[in-house]
Amino acid sequence: MAVGRLQKFEGILDAAVKVFAERGYRGSQISRIAKEAGVADGTIYLYFKNKEDILVSLFRERLGALIGKFEYAVRASKTAEEALRLICELHFAELERHPLLAHVTQIELRQSAFELRKEIGKTLKPYLLLIEGVLLRGIADGAFRPEIDVKLSRQLIFGAMDEAVSSWLLSERKYALAAQVDGTVDFFCARCGPEVDAQNERPFFPSPQ
Repeated sequence: MAVGRLQKFEGILDAAVKVFAERGYRGSQISRIAKEAGVADGTIYLYFKNKEDILVSLFRERLGALIGKFEYAVRASKTAEEALRLICELHFAELERHPLLAHVTQIELRQSAFELRKEIGKTLKPYLLLIEGVLLRGIADGAFRPEIDVKLSRQLIFGAMDEAVSSWLLSERKYALAAQVDGTVDFFCARCGPEVDAQNERPFFPSPQ
C-alpha cells in the first residue's frame, strides 16, 4: 500500500476507534467515522466493505502490530517465565496507553454479533500460538510441569489478561493496569511451575496421571 493510502487507512482506523468507543459499535455510522477521519463517506468504501470490516480490520491491524512486539520480547527473553511476564507487561501497557482501543476490544466486541466475534477471533490465533510456544519452551526447560494442558493453559493466560483489562475499565481506570502484571503472571506460574519438595527445598516433577 502506497504511503498516502496507508496513512488514510490508518487514519480511518484511528477515527473508528474513537467513534466506536464514544458511541458504541451499534450506534456508530460510517458517516460519523468518515467525518472523524476527515474524509468523504465514499472514501471509506475504498478501503473497507462495511462497518463490520472496519472492526475486523481494526483488530487485525492493531493486534498484528502488538504481536510483532511480543515476538521480539519472546526472542530476547532468557526464560519462559520472563517471556510470559514480558507478554503480559506489553499487553497491559499497550491498552493502558490506548484506553479507547481497550474499550473497543473489551466492551464493544462482547456486544457484537456472534459471527463478527467469530471472525475477530481468528485474528487472535497468532497471539494464542505465541503463548503456546512460550508454554512449550517452559515445559522443555523444566519451568512448567510437563503434564499441563498447553492449549487450555494458553486460553487461561489470555483470559486472565483479558479479564484484568475489563475489570480495569469497569473500575473507570482507578488504578494502574501495569500494576496487575505480577499478580497475573505469578498466579499462573505458581500453579504450572514445578512443585516444590518442602523437605529438600528443591523442585520435583510428578508423573502425569
